[in-house]
This record gives sequence, structure tokens and C-alpha cells, in this order.
Amino acid sequence: MLSIQPNTHPFHTLTPDLIMDAIESLEFRCDCRNLALNSYENRVYQVGIEDDKPLIAKFYRPGRWTDAQILEEHELCLELARHELPVVAPWRNHDGTSLFNYHNFRFALYQRQGGHAPEFDNLDNLLILGRMLGRMHRIGSLKEFAYRPALDSKSFGHESVALISEKFIPSEYNESYMALTSLLLEKVDRLLREAGDLKQIRVHGDCHSGNILWRNNAPHFVDFDDSRMAPAVQDFWMMLSGDRTRKLAQLDALLEGYGEFFDFNPSELRLIEVFRTLRMLHYSAWLARRWGDPAFPIAFPWFNTMHYWGEQILELREQLAALDEPPLELL
Repeated sequence: MLSIQPNTHPFHTLTPDLIMDAIESLEFRCDCRNLALNSYENRVYQVGIEDDKPLIAKFYRPGRWTDAQILEEHELCLELARHELPVVAPWRNHDGTSLFNYHNFRFALYQRQGGHAPEFDNLDNLLILGRMLGRMHRIGSLKEFAYRPALDSKSFGHESVALISEKFIPSEYNESYMALTSLLLEKVDRLLREAGDLKQIRVHGDCHSGNILWRNNAPHFVDFDDSRMAPAVQDFWMMLSGDRTRKLAQLDALLEGYGEFFDFNPSELRLIEVFRTLRMLHYSAWLARRWGDPAFPIAFPWFNTMHYWGEQILELREQLAALDEPPLELL
């Protein structure tokens, strides 16, 4: 298991003074109000600005993305914003720069956007979200990412299982975990092969309620940090919940709005449980990879306990059965 050494982690040096100095290096004047926001992969702060609205400062985790990969994320957001889509795009200075460096930290600034999580049980909301996604995907399909990766079973599935089995899974659960994940990945790989060469586009990649701010009956999409190449359905399935009947109604509302702006390939629906499986495997590995960051044991104290792994194996068994269920079909 990774050891926790608070004074050696790169984010240890990201003090309030450094945060304000970084922002003031761009000719803003901070008013000393500094609020840490709910983010673990990166560090995100709301920083007060004298005689102006607060800014959101996002400091990127060292070593995760290259500059080129971050700039591709920025360019997608800016491209969407140029088409008047409700995304929170990074601020640019007079030279058009959106990614900045200060004391070995890369950071970006954003305008603060208020709002609350959308109600996915409200079908009218889903209709609106579908329209927005249709417009986003139409633009996202115009070109490919050159540097950002695609969503695949190797990085999200196989590499995640390898990490967990080597360093984290308790010996009592290792045999069950390895046998179960082997079956899961076998089915995932088979279903991906059977799906064939589906069109991959630039997607948000992490389109859950926490990354959508709802205000004045409209959504604003934030945090494109996980944006990558993937089939369009990757931005749909996290909005579906409940029993099959409810999911079908939600899907119908989403795709009714989506179809006004972009075509959806119904064969992608077979991948919903595939992508859910990969997300489950990747999530555990993400926590494992970040366990040396002191923020993670504090925020996720239940991870890597015997109870966690027991529950995880039960959930993965349920997901194994879900992969065999008939896919959702359009009404």
C-alpha cells in the first residue's frame, strides 16, 4: 500500500499565498478570500477579486495531463462557447493564452457560474439536456483529439485491475476479485468487438449531475477534465437511473432533444453497461493511484477497507449479470 507523506506531495506547496500570487501574476488583485471547492483530482478554488466577481482557479495535478492535452480540453470548451453553448470555458489573456504556469504549477482561470445539480427525474429537464448534448456532440464530431486518449478497456479496465490486484486487494478477496474481473473484462472486450467500429467523437467524458449546473431552466456544463474520444453514449448513460421502464422514459426524453441537432446511433446503447463496468473498475484504481495524496484518505476513509472490498465484489457480481441483460431500446 502507498504510504502517506503529506510534506512531500506536490500539492503540499499550494498554499493560499501561492494561489493568490499566481492569480495576481496575471494582473488581477485578490481580496484574500479563498475558498477550496470540492475537487480531488486537481485543486480548485474560488478566489475573491477586488472590485469584481470572484474567479475560479483550477490548479492541475502534476504529471496527469501534458500541456498539449490540457490545451485540447480548453480548445474544445472555447469552441463550444464560440457557438454559444452553455459551457464554462477558461479565461484567456490578451495574447489568447488559457494555460498558465506559476512555481511549477499549471493553472487556468474560469468565471464563476452559479447553479445546482439538475433533476434527472424531470423529463423536461432531460429534453433540454438532450438538445444541449446534441449541439455539443455535433461540434465535437467535427475533428478528433490529437493528444487526448480514447475511452478503452485497456486503460480503464485491464490496467485498473492489474493495479488493484498487485497492491491493494486484501489477500482474503484476491482470488474472488481476480476471477470476477476476468469474467467482466472478457465480456466487456467481447461486447466492444461485437459493437464494431463505432464513431468516436470528442465528448465531455464525465457527464454526471455534479458537472452540470442548472440555473434559470438551463444547464451549464463544467469540468471537461476527463474529455476524450468516445462514442456519444458515454455522455448519456450517467443520466439514466431507476428501473428499466424509468430508464427508457429518460432515454426517450434525452434522445428526443438530441435528435433535433445530431444523429444518434442506437447500436451504442449496447455499450451502456460496458462503460458502467469500466467506470467501476477505473474508480477503484483511481482511488488507489491517488492514495498517496493526503486529501484522499481524509475524503475517502472507507476505501481499501475489508468492508469496501466485500461490497465492491458484490457490486461487480451484480454488474456481471447486468452485462447479460438486453440493452435498452428506443421507444
